[in-house]
Order: sequence, then structure tokens, then C-alpha cells
Amino acid sequence: MRAAVLRATGDTTLDVVDTIELDDLGATDVRVEIKATGVCHSDLHGMDGALPQPAPAVLGHEGAGVVVEVGPAVTSVSVGDHVIVAWTPPCGRCAFCTEHGQPQLCMEIQFQIAVTPRFREHGEAIFGFVGTGTFAEQLILPQEAVVRIEPDIPFDIASLIGCGVTTGVGAALNAAKVRPGARVVVFGCGGVGMSVIAGAQLAGAATIVAVDLNPAKEEAARKFGATHFCGPDDLDELKGELTDGLGFDDAFEAIGLPVTMRAAYDAVRRGGTVVIVGVGRAEQTVSFNAFELFFDEKTIKGSVYGSADVRHEFGRLLRLWKAGRLDLEGLITKRDSLDGINDAISELRAGNALRTVIEF
Repeated sequence: MRAAVLRATGDTTLDVVDTIELDDLGATDVRVEIKATGVCHSDLHGMDGALPQPAPAVLGHEGAGVVVEVGPAVTSVSVGDHVIVAWTPPCGRCAFCTEHGQPQLCMEIQFQIAVTPRFREHGEAIFGFVGTGTFAEQLILPQEAVVRIEPDIPFDIASLIGCGVTTGVGAALNAAKVRPGARVVVFGCGGVGMSVIAGAQLAGAATIVAVDLNPAKEEAARKFGATHFCGPDDLDELKGELTDGLGFDDAFEAIGLPVTMRAAYDAVRRGGTVVIVGVGRAEQTVSFNAFELFFDEKTIKGSVYGSADVRHEFGRLLRLWKAGRLDLEGLITKRDSLDGINDAISELRAGNALRTVIEF
């Protein structure tokens, strides 16, 4: 079958081939025929090594499709079901899933599938990105890694829920718990940043400032709910005007750089909340002095997968889309075939695209 393969970490393009095969199906596994997959910035992190990913690997993790085969012990889905791929599947049994109420932090399944190659090429083992690999016509996943959806949901819309939308909207609703009337600032206006803006609007934020180096992002940011837009150099002045100098209630960093993480901390008021959504590199650090951490009483927290339980969150977001309260079509910059994957990667790296959806 066809797939887009990362041959080595650091490669800037993927190798589109038709020589990929799948391993045998396990008792609790499902085989999914991918119909649509988004090209997400995390895929770039897999290519450049910011996210540790063994190579060679089929990339892609934001996808939707149809179940075409199930193992004999599968109970959650059936052949013919439409599903969204969940790249961090909750096991439902560990302490994070049951005791702590944080299934997005469950690693019982995700770690295992991430280090287990399920693709083959001429007998060579090929990994799937973060245990998935949606840049392939089909893939094998544990049953916990697929969430059933209604068959009337278009696959291109459903695919976006698989990562970027859940990550961004969830950061606002679940991680920060933005309150009605809040003053919010979002650093980074890519697909995830736009979803954070949409989530803040859903939560009833009164002021939503979008910050990005590219002024061409302003129109889209306002479409998704931003009330103001500026470059990083103009944020301090705007903060003074909008908050009487106190700072924003909530700040979201959706880029993954130490400088913007620090800027997000500086942008919130004392007692405010900073949510780190962007994926930074393990070797990079952010500095704070010991006194400010005590004196400012700010909350700094990460948000993995929108701090969401995908088993319920995917459905909630799709209901909001159906109700006309969450614009998912607006996130799709372009639709293409797998042959256009490297163009999509180039556009994403240049900051010119929110989401290219690859359709099979």
C-alpha cells in the first residue's frame, strides 16, 4: 500500500512509496482504512527530532477512517464503523485513567505502540509516528486508539479532531478553564493556536489577543474569535491598554520556544494562568527567578492533548461543530492527495498553512 515514510531523523521530506505492508492483526487490534489525515506541526517535530521518534517511520497522527477488520477480542468497534485515531489512547485501567482523572497522561498503551513497528517494507520494520502512522492508506491500532463517530461526519472534518482541534480547544476549556469575561492572550496562530482562540471564545472570554510574527494571520485569527492581533514587539503596549497594566488572566503558548514561553509568563497578571501547548525541545530550558515564582503566584502548566478524555471530548467537539459554534472548515487551508505531502510540509514549515488535509 501507499504511505509517506521518514527515512531518517533530520530529513526535510518524506518518501512516498507503494511498498508498505502491515503486520498481522492482534486479538485486540483493529485495522483502519484512513480516509483523511491532517498535516500537523507535530509531524515536523517528528522529522526534526524535537519529538523522539525512531526511524524509518510512517508519519501522520491526525486521521479518520473506517474500520475494515477487527481482532477476535475487540469489543468497542465493529467493521464498518467510522472512527477518529487517538494518538494517546487511554487504557482505562491505570491510576491516571481511574484515580487521577487524567487519561490524557496514560502511557500504558501509547508507549508500547510507539516502540512497536507495525509496518513493513521488504521485510524491514517500519515504525508508526507516536504509534499511529496516518500517512498510510491503512494502519493497525489497539482498539483503545480509535473513537467511533457518527457516519454522517465528513472525514476531513473528523480528522482535525484527532489532534489539533482537541489540543487547542481543550487547552482553553480543560487546562486553563477560561472563565466568561476573561482576558486572554495566545502566542502562535497556527492550527493549534487558532483552536485555542476558538476555545477561548467558546468559554466566553471577553478579550482574546492573538500574537504572531506573520501579519497575514490576523484575518483568520479574528475569524476564529480574536478581538485583537499584534506582533510580539507590540504586546506590552496592548497589554497596558487592555488590562490597565495588570496583565492577562490566561496566556497560551502554542509555538514551543523558550522565548515565547517566558513571554507568556510575563504577559499574565499576578495569580494568572500560563498554559504551555507548544512542543519544545528537551535540551532547551526556560528560566525563572526564585522570588517571582513565589511572589507572582502564577500557575504554569502544560496541556497534553487538550487535557482531554478523547473518549468523550471528540464527541463534544463534533457536537459543537454541528451546532455551528466551532468552525472546523475554516481550519482547512488546502486538500490534497498523498502525492502532495511534501508541499504540505513545506507550507506548514513556512507558516503559510493552518491545515492541509490529505485525502485518500
